[in-house]
Amino acid sequence: MKNKKKMQDLFQRKETLAGIFYLIEDVDEQIFGIILVILRKEKAQDCIRFLSDKGNQRQLESQILQKVTSFTQADTEWKLSVVRKDLKKANDILKELKDHDFNKLDYSSEENEESTLGLIKSIKDNRRIIEFLQFLVLLTSIDKNLIQGGSNSLHLLVLMKVNLRNKNFENIKICNTSLEGANFVRCNFSGSQFNNVNISGINLNGALLLNCKWRDLIILELNKLHGHDDQVSSICFSPDGNTLASGSDDKSIRLWDAKTGQQKAKLDGHTSAVQSVCFSPHGNTLASGSRDNSIRLWDVKTGQQKAKLVGRTSAVYSICFSPDGNTLASEIGDGSVLLWDTKTRKKRAKLYGHSFYFYSVCFSPDGNTLASGSVDNSIRLWDFKTGQQKAKLDGHTSAVQSVCFSPDGNTLASGSVDNSIRLWDVKTGQQKAKLVGPTRAVNSVCFSPDATTLASGIYQGICLWDVKTGQLKAILDGHENDAMSVCFSPDGNILASGSSDNSILLWDVERGQQKAIFDGSIKDVNSVCFSPDGNTLASGSDDNSIRIWNVKTGQEIKSSDKNYKDLLIQFTIAFQKNNFLSEGSNYINILRISQEAIFQAKGAFILKGEFFDESGFDLKTFLKQKGSCFLEDLKKK
Repeated sequence: MKNKKKMQDLFQRKETLAGIFYLIEDVDEQIFGIILVILRKEKAQDCIRFLSDKGNQRQLESQILQKVTSFTQADTEWKLSVVRKDLKKANDILKELKDHDFNKLDYSSEENEESTLGLIKSIKDNRRIIEFLQFLVLLTSIDKNLIQGGSNSLHLLVLMKVNLRNKNFENIKICNTSLEGANFVRCNFSGSQFNNVNISGINLNGALLLNCKWRDLIILELNKLHGHDDQVSSICFSPDGNTLASGSDDKSIRLWDAKTGQQKAKLDGHTSAVQSVCFSPHGNTLASGSRDNSIRLWDVKTGQQKAKLVGRTSAVYSICFSPDGNTLASEIGDGSVLLWDTKTRKKRAKLYGHSFYFYSVCFSPDGNTLASGSVDNSIRLWDFKTGQQKAKLDGHTSAVQSVCFSPDGNTLASGSVDNSIRLWDVKTGQQKAKLVGPTRAVNSVCFSPDATTLASGIYQGICLWDVKTGQLKAILDGHENDAMSVCFSPDGNILASGSSDNSILLWDVERGQQKAIFDGSIKDVNSVCFSPDGNTLASGSDDNSIRIWNVKTGQEIKSSDKNYKDLLIQFTIAFQKNNFLSEGSNYINILRISQEAIFQAKGAFILKGEFFDESGFDLKTFLKQKGSCFLEDLKKK
């Protein structure tokens, strides 16, 4: 009965992928290494055909008999029969796998996730199968017929957290899979080829990457969002921080997954440039304002247009939801503000007062007051419920470019082309202070979350002001042109600034020191915005792009132009004689603790090779920023 049950179990296993792998249980794993050595020596390109040849079988048998150490003393004929049996079984398993879906489909894809996890559950504790999976990975360096199977094998090994450090993966070919979070410390990937592989969060510290060809790589840290065909005028995070909306002169709105950088939806409907986008407080609705004189309300989940609001034959330059989400304010080109009831989708009021268009509108934290700053040099405060003007704040002698309420709503800051900042008492409408620093136009203002500091963006820098005393605390020099946008992180410790010099700078607020520079845009950076958790920064630029930056790691992420070609210099070096690896190992992090896997390549040595992401961007700059050493650069030095 026991033998019958064993036979039934074996038959059921054979019907599954796990069953195919379990056929390897009786094969001595030492033979796989010997097979690889002989295949490489003979330059065989089809391992199944090679193993099926009688002459090759005799050569393998002879080699295995000499090198396998697991045989106890026994007669040669018995040893030979065991070796022949093992070789046949190994070849039969490779034949089974070659025609199996495992060698055709991407087992890292969502649709195959369930079957992949089931397979791992069946094989994860079997040492011999794990050895065989590593053999399949190495076979890809020889046999192009088993590349997908080897790629899936490497994916399984990564998921099972098998120790892959210090492995020799020379010349392997990996495609259509995910190696996310893999630990490849000090591995040798020289001559390897990767195609359409997710390498997010992998650890290449101390790795050897000579003459690699890695193309169509997926790295989630490099979330430059491509899609718009013209400049991006406005960006906005959803309240939960998971979605980013962008409006462009290409007439479209895009919704992006803030974590993966993938486009979730394209919202078409406007017939001219989209000037402004804004999420409702609950995140269910997105409002957009356009030069086609309309406002559109969109259902964020379905991507469908819910309503079209047309009030007047003027372009809509700015829109903003009230804190309760029941009212939408829109600024139009004639200097007036329209208030819309988001439930009835009808106009509640029109706020007249400005004689010309304005640059900025801002709701008070309680939602009762709306402030607007205009080219007519004035600021207006509006009663949000009645639509009546509460106050006209005069004092600036040139256009008001930015207005911002303090977190408690009692103070309004305004920045102007007249080089000054004014602080206003919202209740009385009286000017509380005039802040005058460098003789430069003020492009943007922003209060810190605790309201003790005000940041202002000016030409070539940012000013930090003590709100209580009105004194200039620091000037942060770093930009080469106007700081167009400033934004504090939610905890107030970091300040981001975007500039018309195409860069974004991160600043340590307490120390007044620059933390990082993000040089990715090729045109003006008009807007910067922190996600609600402060871990991510989004930027919008005139180069038609939105970029997402990882704030937590303080990384500089730079993408090269599509036409960029790195001029490689011929470099010859006796790598082993020059003890680079021992030198590099002194500063290599073997383990870095984080909630998310972080891409690491400190001390990786790279010579020539190709490294491109799925958008065709050269990743060499990114690898340099991660601490990789390009041997061509050593030659120059």
